[in-house]
Amino acid sequence: MRVLQLIDSLNAGGAERVAVNLANALVTKVEKSFLCATRQEGLLKENILPEVGYVFLKKRKTIDFAATQKLQRFIKKHHIQIVHAHSTSFFLATIVKFLNPKIVVVWHDHYGNSEYLQSRDDKVLKWCSKYFAHTFSVNRSLEGWAKQKLKLKNVSYLPNFAVPDFKLKQTQLKGKDGKRMVCLANLRPQKDHFTLIEAFAEMVKNQPDWTLHCVGKDFNDDYSDRVKQKITKCNLENSVFLYGSRPDVFHILSQCDIGVLSSKSEGLPLALLEYGLANLAVVATAVGECENIVLNEKNGFLVRPNDSKALANVLLLYAKNKELRLTLGNHFKKHIENHYSEKAQMESVLKIYKQHISNI
Repeated sequence: MRVLQLIDSLNAGGAERVAVNLANALVTKVEKSFLCATRQEGLLKENILPEVGYVFLKKRKTIDFAATQKLQRFIKKHHIQIVHAHSTSFFLATIVKFLNPKIVVVWHDHYGNSEYLQSRDDKVLKWCSKYFAHTFSVNRSLEGWAKQKLKLKNVSYLPNFAVPDFKLKQTQLKGKDGKRMVCLANLRPQKDHFTLIEAFAEMVKNQPDWTLHCVGKDFNDDYSDRVKQKITKCNLENSVFLYGSRPDVFHILSQCDIGVLSSKSEGLPLALLEYGLANLAVVATAVGECENIVLNEKNGFLVRPNDSKALANVLLLYAKNKELRLTLGNHFKKHIENHYSEKAQMESVLKIYKQHISNI
């Protein structure tokens, strides 16, 4: 079996990390594993195993003949049988299917705005979906949406999985040991850093030694500017730090005690799984699949989105109670290892691959 993961970029986002994790995990499970970045390379290129066959297309526009031909040649040269397309790369995968009718196309839906599915633009997707052999959805809402809106029969829920890597050590966080909070989230409106900053500003009045560390891609846009202005307005320049994208995520997490997500909407955030593997105490908003990952008051805490007061209360509770942090952190780590492991998810993926290969 020869399988290609297709992803638009290798920036440090959730869908991108899943594509790289799958390509790496398949190395020992299939005849040959491949990965293709269509539009951009990025930090995650460093994480691709040498055994994974890799190609970069430099795709510049929606229909790019040169990029399509390059991918077509790569597929033929390496006798690739399955194209596993992530997120918006489904369109290119559909074109490839036209050029290579025997290719099996699997689509992986990582859509993060699952709280706002009613406004999702699905015209092109609906047309392309007729050529998908199977669809993986990262949460139950997306699974139901694909069955209802796209009329797809071969749809299954596939939780993300995280792969810990503590070897790379580059980033040294500011602040005091034992008093750091972290938020792994690109600077995008969906992630709602404003609620987080407001909550932290309230909490730090009582616990001034704590610091907040935000790690994720800075797009240098209006949202980014407003986040920085918010930090300044709240007089938190010496307490809240922005690091941009970093390759050594688990080294960063090893320096922290609390992991937080304040998103307005989510699919299944890989950041939460990484918090768990790093043994952090967690608090997240009750959106997307977060409610099934974080079991409120059993292995962490959930708050409503846009509720800075509730978030501040949980952050303060954690900051004051080290024993609570350690207890819930240990429970959360066991939960992630038991339910979101690489082994369990790879068994599901391989089962689907084999089923459709046998139908060719």
